[in-house]
Amino acid sequence: MLKELIIAIQSFVEAHAFIRRERLWRWILVPGIIYTLLFLVGGYFFLHSFESAYEWFSLKTGLAAWVRKDRSGLLGALFVFAGIFLWLLAFVLYFSFFKYFFLIVGSPVFAYLSEKTEAILEGKDFPFSLSQLLHDVARGIRIALRNGLWQTVYMVALFLISLIPVAGWIAPLIALFVECYYYGFSMLDYSLERARMSAPESIDYIGRHKGLAIGNGMLFYGMHLVPVLGWVLAPAYSVIAATLSLHKIKKA
Repeated sequence: MLKELIIAIQSFVEAHAFIRRERLWRWILVPGIIYTLLFLVGGYFFLHSFESAYEWFSLKTGLAAWVRKDRSGLLGALFVFAGIFLWLLAFVLYFSFFKYFFLIVGSPVFAYLSEKTEAILEGKDFPFSLSQLLHDVARGIRIALRNGLWQTVYMVALFLISLIPVAGWIAPLIALFVECYYYGFSMLDYSLERARMSAPESIDYIGRHKGLAIGNGMLFYGMHLVPVLGWVLAPAYSVIAATLSLHKIKKA
């Protein structure tokens, strides 16, 4: 698994050189800018709605009035800390579900980018087929919905585990790996579908190469630490890096 993690990380570095060499910037920047705009606009409305819901809950339950009336510094600090924690949790949930929304919306571009990358690597051309593209898009949407459902199940279970003292401390770390795995899974599946693997075969294959999926997802999230530029580049870099990493495994 460690070897596969290293391959996934190396593939992200190589993806940059690959994009420059093959002049793929228009296929990187256009969907990346759309992704960033949707991310910002969706985040604004989601967090604004969350703030309204939080204020409504505080007023209806009398929690805010009780804290003000008590005038305890420690209680007020705890209330503020709890609010910040809820804000962070809400943002993480938003980001988790948003990426699946964009995987569905961006399926045509991701399928094309993966196919074009493999065509260049293999030195052969894949004739454009609208029916095949639509099939790839439908497969990508099904996989995204399937992964989103399973990730939600695991996240609920991890949330319950996090309530257990001591044992719950590791839950956030496991949640991070789950997030990374399922995102990388979606990126890798575009190449596996072209290899004529069925969905169950793809699930089994990626299950045996978890390092590729986790590494791809980790770099995707890591790029979001660079505001705007990282957000623009992250989606397309992920799908190209996933194709490069599977190509290495196939050659090995």
